[in-house]
Amino acid sequence: MVLGAEWGVGWLGSHGDCRKQEGQKQRGLGKPTWGLPRAKKRLLWRVFLSAFGFLGLYLYGLRILRHLEVFIPMGICPPATVPLLRDNFTGVLRHWARPEVLTCTSWRAPIIWDGMFDPLVAEQEARRQNLTIGLTVFAVGRYLEKYLERFLESAEQHFMVNQSVVYYVFTDRPEAVPHVTLGQGRLLRVEPVQREKRWQDVSMARMRTLHEALGGPLGREADYVFCLDVDQHFTGNFGPEVLADLVAQLHAWHYHWPRWLLPYERDRRSAAALSLGEGDFYYHAAVFGGSVVALRKLTAHCALGQQVDRERGVEARWHDESHLNKFFWLYKPTKLLSPEFCWAQQIGRRTEIHHPRLLWAPKEYTLVRN
Repeated sequence: MVLGAEWGVGWLGSHGDCRKQEGQKQRGLGKPTWGLPRAKKRLLWRVFLSAFGFLGLYLYGLRILRHLEVFIPMGICPPATVPLLRDNFTGVLRHWARPEVLTCTSWRAPIIWDGMFDPLVAEQEARRQNLTIGLTVFAVGRYLEKYLERFLESAEQHFMVNQSVVYYVFTDRPEAVPHVTLGQGRLLRVEPVQREKRWQDVSMARMRTLHEALGGPLGREADYVFCLDVDQHFTGNFGPEVLADLVAQLHAWHYHWPRWLLPYERDRRSAAALSLGEGDFYYHAAVFGGSVVALRKLTAHCALGQQVDRERGVEARWHDESHLNKFFWLYKPTKLLSPEFCWAQQIGRRTEIHHPRLLWAPKEYTLVRN
């Protein structure tokens, strides 16, 4: 009926010709048969169809969008830049081995993908420097019994194999930390922390706690430190090729997205806020690392930003991750890890993901956050 009304054509029947003539007369007046100007009717239809389309995508089509995002180009490293890029542990990087992905940033930091480096060279260089690498993880509340044991066991198999490692487990229940057999030159230290009332506060208190630890024993016994979430596990070699002064992890859910779609904090009242023209990539707070000095600066920035937000009565949408992204916009990371180093199987198959190093565990928020 609506299409017929707009074009002045009635349904077939004894009054068809009359309806056609009537519609033609009304079109001459600039209005359709149902009384609204054609422009307004067109606008209403667009609003209706857009709302219906977004509802359909929300309910049924998010996976379709995930399949379509692979067609968004990631860009390529400029040929003039490639010869200038060297890694501090693996030497010359094989950018030519991964032509289908972006392997460098605009500020000439490498983005590490599988096949770009020789892991044996990285291991030998780390041993030559006699490094100790710290690995921090927070296991508070039910996160401890749900994830910690598998996290530590998988780390013993894949994290900095044949290197000196010290694990720092921050927990509100030190007595419940599971026993894990450690290899030679590897230590585990348990640091008690206070349990917060809300899981959001646990997440945001992490930066302050890390800053204090990096200024204490952890900072004195480790040369590089990696800070990881506990609800994931290692599945592949996570070696010295990841080490650098300041290391950021590309977020597996957002590495294909254009900058204006990235979920930065947009509330201008927050210290974590970025404007629409700001930001480079979206980084995942589940993995970040670097030298002790650089991480002291990072954690101080994030902890101060969270304090400012509390005083203003606001809270960044993605908590410490929002502040982490603000920091990496202001102070560029010297090395980026591709999504292979922290992957989510829920995304599905991606041809550019060859050998994931870390996998997200299934998110059981109703269990672990209550």
